[in-house]
Amino acid sequence: MMFTDSHCHLNFPELLSELPAIREAMAQAQVSRALCISTTLEEFGTVHQLALDFDNFWATVGVHPDSEGVREPALDDLLSLGSLPRVVGIGETGLDYYRLNGRTVADMAWQRERFRTHIRAARQLQKPLVIHTRQAAEDTVSILREEGEDGSSGSAGGVFHCFTEDESVARQALDLGFYISFSGILTFKSAKSLRDVAAMVPLDRLLIETDSPYLAPVPYRGKTNNPSYVPWVARQLADIKQVPLETIAKSTNANFDTLFKGIFT
Repeated sequence: MMFTDSHCHLNFPELLSELPAIREAMAQAQVSRALCISTTLEEFGTVHQLALDFDNFWATVGVHPDSEGVREPALDDLLSLGSLPRVVGIGETGLDYYRLNGRTVADMAWQRERFRTHIRAARQLQKPLVIHTRQAAEDTVSILREEGEDGSSGSAGGVFHCFTEDESVARQALDLGFYISFSGILTFKSAKSLRDVAAMVPLDRLLIETDSPYLAPVPYRGKTNNPSYVPWVARQLADIKQVPLETIAKSTNANFDTLFKGIFT
């Protein structure tokens, strides 16, 4: 039985400095693969190098909606970097209205335009989007639809990562053809409503992730997260869905293979 961490930030200093120990812990925990996520163009080289150096790591390219004061991604940037070997997705991208810092939603037009640029790159490359949305679900879904991401032929598709929204948003994401990924938040005592959402998501549309170094699952909550902890998310899903842990492992591995088809090239 093997597990895949579909979203982690191993390039962040607190993880990169411990990489040999983390890789050993992953092997012990039967976590066989991890997708390393880019949040700025400045860090992409480090993220990509992880995927080049280790045959069980892959990379994405993108600029996180919370990343300000960084190089703004032009369409050509995403198309060229997204075409490199072992780059299998576009993102992390999306919308985040949680930290407005005195601004209005209208003031976040730059964020919405950045999101559209990522969607257009994903559609041209036919590589999936890694979506971050926080307190912005309505606009996130609307922009995906406006850009043609409605699950029809030619859609790039993708995943709503570290899902924390309600059932209505989950159903909309599923209707658009997207996968839904759950993190260690699912194990938190306060996350009953999220566990109810997870119960509704079909097995063939689920992914698991750590979002490490953040959001370590119970029993490691409060510690620095890493990919070796992703089986705890799988265990929680198995409990929610009342299926064997192996069923969750097999389903989420197969879903990762299907979504990130570039892992085979």
